[in-house]
Amino acid sequence: MINIKENEKLSVMNHSCAHLLAQAVKHLYPQAMFWVGPVIEEGFYYDIDLGEEVITDEDLEKIEREMKKIAKDGKRIVRHEISKAEALEQFKNDPYKIDLIRRMDESDTVISCYSQGDFTDLCRGPHVETVKELKYFKLLKTSGAYWKGDANNKMLQRIYGICFDTEEALDAHLKELEEAKMRDHRKLGKELELFMSDDLVGRGLPMFLPKGYIVWQELENYIKEKEKKLGYLHVMTPCVGNVELYKTSGHWEHYKENMFPAMEVEGESFVLRPMNCPHHMMIYANKLHSYKDLPIRIGEIAHDFRYEASGAIKGIERGRHFCQNDAHLFVTPEQIKSEFKNVVDLIFDVYKDFHITDYRCVLSLRDPEDKEKYHPDDEMWNKAENELREVLNDLGIEYTEEIGEAAFYGPKLDVNVKPAVGNEYTLSTCQLDFCLPAKFDLKYVDSDGVKKTPVVLHRAILGSLDRFMAYIIEETKGAFPLWLSPVQVNILPVNNEYHLEYAKEIESWLSDAGIRVALDDREEKVGYRMRESVMQKNPYTLILGQKEVDNQNISFRRYGKEETTTVSKDEFLTMIKEEIANKS
Repeated sequence: MINIKENEKLSVMNHSCAHLLAQAVKHLYPQAMFWVGPVIEEGFYYDIDLGEEVITDEDLEKIEREMKKIAKDGKRIVRHEISKAEALEQFKNDPYKIDLIRRMDESDTVISCYSQGDFTDLCRGPHVETVKELKYFKLLKTSGAYWKGDANNKMLQRIYGICFDTEEALDAHLKELEEAKMRDHRKLGKELELFMSDDLVGRGLPMFLPKGYIVWQELENYIKEKEKKLGYLHVMTPCVGNVELYKTSGHWEHYKENMFPAMEVEGESFVLRPMNCPHHMMIYANKLHSYKDLPIRIGEIAHDFRYEASGAIKGIERGRHFCQNDAHLFVTPEQIKSEFKNVVDLIFDVYKDFHITDYRCVLSLRDPEDKEKYHPDDEMWNKAENELREVLNDLGIEYTEEIGEAAFYGPKLDVNVKPAVGNEYTLSTCQLDFCLPAKFDLKYVDSDGVKKTPVVLHRAILGSLDRFMAYIIEETKGAFPLWLSPVQVNILPVNNEYHLEYAKEIESWLSDAGIRVALDDREEKVGYRMRESVMQKNPYTLILGQKEVDNQNISFRRYGKEETTTVSKDEFLTMIKEEIANKS
């Protein structure tokens, strides 16, 4: 999907269209006052105070008609420059504009406004020459938005829209939006009964239903088996930690705003953990290690909690509780390159299994000017960044560098994916850390008998299981590959009176063979049950009638196919077992 902000022409058009929206709203709702109307990656929005009146999605068509009427009139968009005093006078009855003006830097002696007919708004610009250029637009949705993003402030109404320079481009974009809506993991998660949430439990705290938990467990088993073969040792650590633990690690200083508030218990302060590295540092420190013990690879499917802003919460893609596929590799300096290579190999091996091809590698570095976010040790940072850059170059990995994206304790390789819905995000990561081992005074005895500090690689392959599952749901539209599917085979007896006994035999036989199987023996027509099986995206649906009973075979239909195939029982079992094993 095109990024409007990065396209200069479309950015100007969308900014102008935001003003067109505001003018139309002012015509229809004279009491309306406006906060801001910026261009965003997906188009534009405007935040509006309508008093007691509420705009619903059904009202958008009415507003669009008024926008088209204004655009057809063809008024020029004219820039004016006024002083701060003049601006305060001109907008004296609009508290939102007065707030903007007063917060402007005192050096802004000239303030720009743009007028189009009977509507004037504060704006830096630029804009198109005339509203007549704004022909191909669409208002998409409404939502609530707190003034200045502060939950203590008034709730405003936000209207989202999009504008293009041709009808074809607009139509293509709307089709992409419709496709994205069909893929949205929140919609599919509800329809396929994978997970749920409820405000009584808490926002951003999803609960996995039986079918969804099967998928979750399959992902957990999958990655843990791969890690075990590579020598990882899996542990289990508590979901809370003493505040002193996070003060030692530096998270309390650098990450406190992303953590839940501390809980006071018997004179101690505890917090829900946002990540697992401090716990794993303590596990390493539990006994003295020799250089011969290293590398030590400690892995965990760990429950973590972060206080995400309510506006950032998105199903299981981004929540306040999630489970990381986390691991910490304790290595000697000489082992950094080989262990880092092994992590990269594991990432791309997993991506091959899941057919993930649309990704890019990013070397995330600190911003040396940001003294608040990053651990203050220039020598450590220069060493770590140069070490990681050298490893990436030696491995021949193509990457881009991004300043200010490092963890507070060290640089990292992020593997960013472009999902079927929404913006790019990080799925896998590997971070190089000289900082935390020193903070926790970790040691190993080297070959010369001297105690030395190990280096730590923080890595997550699936990232969080929750986000990875959301990614797979959207990539597959909920039609999971056979090995991941909650129900692998759904059985439909044509007539319960004559065929149910055989259907139960097949159910038991498949279940004993390790296949996840369901039997739909409701007193409904087989066509109805078949449609429901398709809607549930079951990979295989068996239709068992008199021919199948007489011949002791199986007729099946594969999801996405129209034809029905008849095979022997053994042929069917061999076929699906191979498909599961190959992760086809």
